[in-house]
Amino acid sequence: MKHIQEQFGNIDIYLFDQILKGRYQAGQKVLDVGCGGGRNSYFFLQNGYEVYGVDQEPAAIANISALAKGIHPDYPSDRFQLSPIEEMKFEPASFDIVICNAVLHFAKNDQHFDQMLRAIWRVLKPGGYFFCRLASTIGVEEQIKSLGNRRYELPGGTVWYLVDEEMLLRYTRELKGELIEYIKTTNVQNLRAMTTWCLRK
Repeated sequence: MKHIQEQFGNIDIYLFDQILKGRYQAGQKVLDVGCGGGRNSYFFLQNGYEVYGVDQEPAAIANISALAKGIHPDYPSDRFQLSPIEEMKFEPASFDIVICNAVLHFAKNDQHFDQMLRAIWRVLKPGGYFFCRLASTIGVEEQIKSLGNRRYELPGGTVWYLVDEEMLLRYTRELKGELIEYIKTTNVQNLRAMTTWCLRK
């Protein structure tokens, strides 16, 4: 077990699933959107990927930069960008893989969600992979309270922007993406539902 922890760190289990399926290859450019401290970048930093990140929290950028330099002392700090997702400055079609884990449900409204998603899609290369995990209404419709504009109060009082299956399928068509597997949702004891959405551009 220790060996697995050392190799993968505290990676999201559904991102781990994509790695096990062999979808990502060493040497590819990876962007971790809403990277936080880098828990989902750890494996990629350890295994020969070119890792970039974006987050609007200075502490997150400081932490992922320290993580990267702890693995590669000369790792370029400018690969980690302090910015809102919708304003990130990376060039179009720059990345083979874009990871966005537990971020998009912090959208303020439909327009903000759309801006973030399209900014992500813009920087993904044709043929590249988009891994997204976000909160949804799927399976918890009776436990959540609509506040309008896709914002819901969850049990416990948290307010998030929630998608549903129809919305994700509509965006898949609009973006001309390809679902690489079925949309999957985990019901977390009726407190929230977390949906995994994996596309190829």
